[in-house]
Amino acid sequence: MDRKVTEMIRNNQRWARKRIKHNPNYFKEMAHGQTPDTLWIGCSDSRVPAETLTGNHPGQLFVHRNVANMVIHTDLNCMSVVQYAVESLKVKDIIICGHSNCGGIKAAASKKATGLISNWLMHIQDLYTRNQTLLNSLTEEHMLEVLTRLNVAEQIWNLGRSSIIQDAWARGQELTITGLVYNIEDGHLLEEGVEATSPENLETNYRNYLARLLTLTDQDLDAEIIERHRQDMAANEEDESNEEFPLSYYY
Repeated sequence: MDRKVTEMIRNNQRWARKRIKHNPNYFKEMAHGQTPDTLWIGCSDSRVPAETLTGNHPGQLFVHRNVANMVIHTDLNCMSVVQYAVESLKVKDIIICGHSNCGGIKAAASKKATGLISNWLMHIQDLYTRNQTLLNSLTEEHMLEVLTRLNVAEQIWNLGRSSIIQDAWARGQELTITGLVYNIEDGHLLEEGVEATSPENLETNYRNYLARLLTLTDQDLDAEIIERHRQDMAANEEDESNEEFPLSYYY
């Protein structure tokens, strides 16, 4: 057997023993079924593991991942996951999470993608074309950042207009779609300020968010980075004055 696979199996066995030591009934309870209250739609990028970066354990998130975290109505895989999550698991939250340094975003922006992936990324290329006046006015780094954020908003818009979500809202099901961006450079999830809880505010919030994004300049984006750093420093000071997370948080 391949050495890497052997290592993974051994790591799995150590992990399983630790879980049983912590809770002897852990896997017996898990086998009874899943009751996650959140669906996570993220990118396939290996650097963005949903459970790890949110401090969740198996059974707490229902996860779908694809290249560049997209929701396309003709993607039966994604839409089947959404339907099961909404209609069977009755999740209350759906998170669509993009991330910095996304290879799919970079390939779409450069229009250098070839083969099958070029068909998939065409949706992001269309998004780039629709907003190229803004995007071309920014530095490359900021352009990719804004395109990532635009893509998250676009996927919320796509998901919110699907018959699955529209029907859920129509029958009064509590369901919130939220957009996040994971910043690989510092490990933080950033709230994008765009979410939807009904057909009405899906439209309003989407339009308002786009209007805000389309006014951004390089100076605005630099200022955002500085403000995030300031908030992070303040949070670090607060963390140091409080008790540290229990070790179980990280496993």
